[in-house]
Amino acid sequence: MLNFFLITISATFLFIQSTLAEKINIFEFTQDELKTLKVKKVKGETKWILGSNEKGNYIKAEAEGKGSGLGKEIEIDLTKTPFINITWKVEKDLSGIIENSKKGHDYAARVFVIKKTGSTALSNRAINYVFSSNNNINDSWPSPYTKKSIDYVLSTTKEKLDTWVTVKRNVKDDFMTLHNIDVKMLNGVAIMTDTDNSKLKAISYYQNIYFSSE
Repeated sequence: MLNFFLITISATFLFIQSTLAEKINIFEFTQDELKTLKVKKVKGETKWILGSNEKGNYIKAEAEGKGSGLGKEIEIDLTKTPFINITWKVEKDLSGIIENSKKGHDYAARVFVIKKTGSTALSNRAINYVFSSNNNINDSWPSPYTKKSIDYVLSTTKEKLDTWVTVKRNVKDDFMTLHNIDVKMLNGVAIMTDTDNSKLKAISYYQNIYFSSE
């Protein structure tokens, strides 16, 4: 009987461990975390404001003729948790710009996933999941600044403006499709709201960014 209970407890513990391992939160969106995130300035700095609602913590981004990102170096095993999950909202978009041009390469909301492939940042490969203001879901194109970063439209204000949207993508599959590389381990994730090229104003929100097994 004792062996039965020990086996049951052990099996339950392993199940709990497995369940916990299937979801990896990336951002907590707290004051303590905000102090530790790496800031990448493009031109000026996006205004970041923490908040919360019934779904948890979020961060609000405001940018007008500026642009910066918040990033975290974190290793994600894509063989175990290949899916990125993002909840976001664009309150004020950037309609009318040409997003695949240098003069219009701005997004009210975007989430980068980064794979280190060399010794410098310029050698890294990235997928830039964007909340587009002008294009359609599943559209994609290389960044006009570097072919090593691919923009991929996950949401669009043509369909959802000032509305919370939750999306999911298989990052491992996307690296193979868009970059033709088999990525087993990611090295970083970042969010960015930028309007430095268009000189317009954008307001957006990010919440519940995590990786999952399914």
